[in-house]
Amino acid sequence: MYSLQIVWDPTSEGINIFDIFTVHYYSMMWMVAFILGWFIMKKIYKNENQSDEKLDSLFIYSVLGIMIGARLGHVIFYQPELFNGHLLEIFLPISEAPNEKLFGFIEGYKFTGFRGLASHGAAIGMIISMYLYNKKILQKSVLWILDRVVIPAALGAVFIRLGNFFNSEMVGKSVEDSLPWAVIFKDFDNVARHPGQLYEAFGYVFVFIILWFIYWKTKKSQQTGFLFGLFLVLLMTVRLFVENFKIEQVTGREDWIFSLNTGQVLSIPFILIGLYFMFFYKPKSA
Repeated sequence: MYSLQIVWDPTSEGINIFDIFTVHYYSMMWMVAFILGWFIMKKIYKNENQSDEKLDSLFIYSVLGIMIGARLGHVIFYQPELFNGHLLEIFLPISEAPNEKLFGFIEGYKFTGFRGLASHGAAIGMIISMYLYNKKILQKSVLWILDRVVIPAALGAVFIRLGNFFNSEMVGKSVEDSLPWAVIFKDFDNVARHPGQLYEAFGYVFVFIILWFIYWKTKKSQQTGFLFGLFLVLLMTVRLFVENFKIEQVTGREDWIFSLNTGQVLSIPFILIGLYFMFFYKPKSA
């Protein structure tokens, strides 16, 4: 029936370590995103005559800010029930499992890897962490660092969505007509669906290319706040569009507000903020 479609039937969730826990592919995609981001920022910092010491601190602030923001964003926007008696699961890569043992001896829990991370929360976490990084380490302006760190952030978003694909998360809507690139996620159901994660990853590739080109090849990169604003507009516009092909992440919120789902509603404020920094923001004179 679905002879033209792609069947995604992963044989494992990741790499098993000594039969104690598994390094999930999703977690590995996050590691790839941060490592590539470090190399990109090293090139940018060299161009900006910034020290390696400041780069190392940037990496730490970025990892903590983005991961904490992404996790809290998911819990607040999509899974608030975790605040009620499941506090350990909010920040630790574990979940309750009555018949299992974590690391072979901690009863009632299992290792899941970091799952449930929201891009909107990651964006907020990145902004807050860059504010703290600038205040403590860089001491230039928060928009100076945001205008540059959004370049690797856009590329990192590509790998995060690939991780979602590996996990069969954020799957697309079912496809009634024959669609050659539709995917059947065997560990989700047996229905051909839009590969919404891949649509989004593909869109983020272009976001990265545009930001990279503007930074290195145009004078717009010298306009304070422009690249940061463009990042928000492009990234969240991709999200706003691709959500049309994905099932709702929260039951009952497919048409949450004005026929928009949760991801779309949360994207609109970021787009408006981005437009402000692109066209209306005027930096204070020194």
